[in-house]
Amino acid sequence: MIDDASSLAPDTVLRADICIVGAGAAGITLALELRDSGKSVLLLESGGLKDEPASQALYAGESADEALHPPPDKYRVRRFGGSTTIWGGRCMPFDAIDFEARPYLPHSGWPIGLDDIAPFYPRANEWVEAGRFAYTAETAYDGPAPSAIRGFDSASVSQNRLERFSLPTNFAARHGHLLEAATNIRVLLHANCTAIRLNADGASVARLDCATLDGKRFSVEAGEFVLATGGLEVPRLLLASNDVAKAGIGNGHDLVGRYYMCHIAGTAGTLTVTKPRADVHHGYVMTPDGVYARRRFAINEAVQRRLGTGNFIARLHFANLNDPAHKSGILSGLYLAKSFISYEYSKRLHDGRQRTVKTWLQHARNIVFDPFDTLAFLWHWITKRTLATRKFPSVVIPSRANRFSLDFHSEQAPNPDSRITLTDQRDALGVPQIRIDWRYTDWDIDTVRSSLGVIRDELARTGCGTLEYDEASVAQEALRYGAYGGHHIGTARMGATPETGVVDANLRVFGVSNLSIASAAVFPTSSQANPTLTIVAFAVRLAKRLRGSTAASPSG
Repeated sequence: MIDDASSLAPDTVLRADICIVGAGAAGITLALELRDSGKSVLLLESGGLKDEPASQALYAGESADEALHPPPDKYRVRRFGGSTTIWGGRCMPFDAIDFEARPYLPHSGWPIGLDDIAPFYPRANEWVEAGRFAYTAETAYDGPAPSAIRGFDSASVSQNRLERFSLPTNFAARHGHLLEAATNIRVLLHANCTAIRLNADGASVARLDCATLDGKRFSVEAGEFVLATGGLEVPRLLLASNDVAKAGIGNGHDLVGRYYMCHIAGTAGTLTVTKPRADVHHGYVMTPDGVYARRRFAINEAVQRRLGTGNFIARLHFANLNDPAHKSGILSGLYLAKSFISYEYSKRLHDGRQRTVKTWLQHARNIVFDPFDTLAFLWHWITKRTLATRKFPSVVIPSRANRFSLDFHSEQAPNPDSRITLTDQRDALGVPQIRIDWRYTDWDIDTVRSSLGVIRDELARTGCGTLEYDEASVAQEALRYGAYGGHHIGTARMGATPETGVVDANLRVFGVSNLSIASAAVFPTSSQANPTLTIVAFAVRLAKRLRGSTAASPSG
């Protein structure tokens, strides 16, 4: 059932076998995996069924440098469904190397390996509605599928790895009916966890203190508690709950809030393909099970180890849309519409240049003189994106000149000085706000620089094309969007011991017997991959531990 905390009597004490805080991808998956488990489940959600400014304002806080990291109320949505309500839908699993302790990367290494999470990825793929768990061209398609660049055969750079796309799936809209129908699950909207209260010995959680914005106070007692609130809110709650554990829960070794990672992302260079245009396919090829998928250029693991770099992928991307010299009406239309699209994608389309009347007129001229392509694009966007349930994932524009830029997504190093801390300011419910001090390292930039060099050299060796870029400007391009994408990773990391982690291999907070975390906060390293699919896989894995029996079907 789905209820509202505003209807509770003051000072109510709610009880459940399992209490989950946060109804986003992790929380909803975890709750639904506990259907028919014989356990009562209470799922607390801070927001309501739609966007509410007062609830969203509870995310307010500080960023040490907003040019590098947006304010904490961006990229996140405090409502039923969480940030899946604005999710782009990109899915791919982590790689085996991501879990390794790499000698050239301090603080790397997970207490588990890929084999420990791999059995839960297919299930996660069902929940995110990305079709079969098949992330190579060989396994995803029944026959040959077009390569990004035909003839680009490299032992260093793979182009057979895929990214698959969810609808994108808003977990509340798509799975809310299952929560409503589940007899053992109660969703409570407008229920804000304000503190985690430990027993006097600090070894277990006694209760959660909760409140609504209209003044109701209540508490929750449960056998097991799970924080599924994301990589910024998890450390906030742990650090703010300091009445028994004076440094904050799980923070005996000053690890909570540290090692904060996102991804290094951007576009770079001009890639000119010397093969015929028919040999280039930089868009999506739908899989037999009806999912949009796209090939990526991935630096192979042996090369990463040899160069001492992080995980890195790149995609063929359109030319710089800010420069009207591209003469594309489609790109100019996107340029002129930048102010009317979502924060994340608008940020990605801005290059820091001043927008002048002359530039506007040049872009308008492109639209006027390229009307047929522009209208065809608009029709495709309306029919395949705006009106479609499974939406076309992104803008794909053919290049008559066979010229592209490279859109890259790169691993960031776990850095203890990159961190989330509390401020003296408090939100409307009295919870301390956070300060984000996101930092990058030279290694992060070197990973981008070295990986681009590998791709450039392999293009030349295979005779498939040239990649030209200014090596001196790689750092500028890599940091143009700062901590892009809202991937909040590493702030309550998994470790083998309390000295190296906040949670153990089973996601239980060290020293607190009944508190677990389901969030990218637990990832010790960031991989090249967007985190949502792996977050859901870990939620499925955690549910197996909590229920101790076979899980229910996503569709049933």
